[in-house]
Amino acid sequence: MDQAQQLRNIIKNSNKPQRPLARIITVTSGKGGVGKSNVSINLAVQFRKMGKRVIILDADFGLANIEIMFGTVPKHNLCDLIYQGKNIKDIITWGPEGVGFISGGSGISGMYNLSRDYLVYIIVNLAELDAIADIIIIDTGAGISSAVMEFLVASGEIILVTTPEPTSITDSYSLLKALNQSPRFSRENTKVKVVSNRVSSSDEGQQLFNKLNAVVARYLKLPLSYMGAIPQDQYLARSVMQQSPVSLQYPNAKSVKAFESIANQLMNPGSQEEVKQRGMAAFFSHIITGRKLSSRETAQGQSITSEN
Repeated sequence: MDQAQQLRNIIKNSNKPQRPLARIITVTSGKGGVGKSNVSINLAVQFRKMGKRVIILDADFGLANIEIMFGTVPKHNLCDLIYQGKNIKDIITWGPEGVGFISGGSGISGMYNLSRDYLVYIIVNLAELDAIADIIIIDTGAGISSAVMEFLVASGEIILVTTPEPTSITDSYSLLKALNQSPRFSRENTKVKVVSNRVSSSDEGQQLFNKLNAVVARYLKLPLSYMGAIPQDQYLARSVMQQSPVSLQYPNAKSVKAFESIANQLMNPGSQEEVKQRGMAAFFSHIITGRKLSSRETAQGQSITSEN
């Protein structure tokens, strides 16, 4: 049995009715410093308050934003699963309110070079997250790097965080343009949802979305949904300094009310039904397949160049 067929069998088995698939929500932004990780963490806390089991995968390689904001240092990361033989439960760190998180490290960048047995082992372990969590939040890096794009094209549900800064709006559009141009992006199977952050009022948040949506609709023909606005809040900034989610530290803060509203919208039955659940096996298999295709195309391009 070849590697591709073995991975397909794993995905098929993980999709059996008796094993529910986790809902995967990927949170991203066009530029850094717009509060993306704060959105990931506080949505996770709100989901926990609803009784959902939640795990965050910190995929912002090189930056440990999630663990810093949680004030918790993980003993292991994804590299230990890939190279040290740890299982998936070994690398989950449990933070406040019972939110689990996995530090990505630099592990995923080398996955496409691994042998079949290694890949099967990793995918089987990642598929176990479907039994551990109801919702898995992928906190990507910022911008349009190849690593970020790989996560986004594998996602069925994307939350794009933007702010009123002109550079944030421009970079958000650039990210959506790059995503739209990816040959592996499926607009039919992907829902892109926007959160306006650090706004002075709900009206400013709506205007920010309208501005971005108008440009995206005109030039990319890509439908966007608006999830709501998170206001500027001194308590949110203070909670970051205290390394504790504002949803726990200052539960009556105005930003927390916004996170509650957005979480409620995301858990609305209509919002859940519109996205086909894929599960972690399919999610990471998509990433690995994409990396292999990119690697093969690069090799072919170099071969053609050398021949010419």
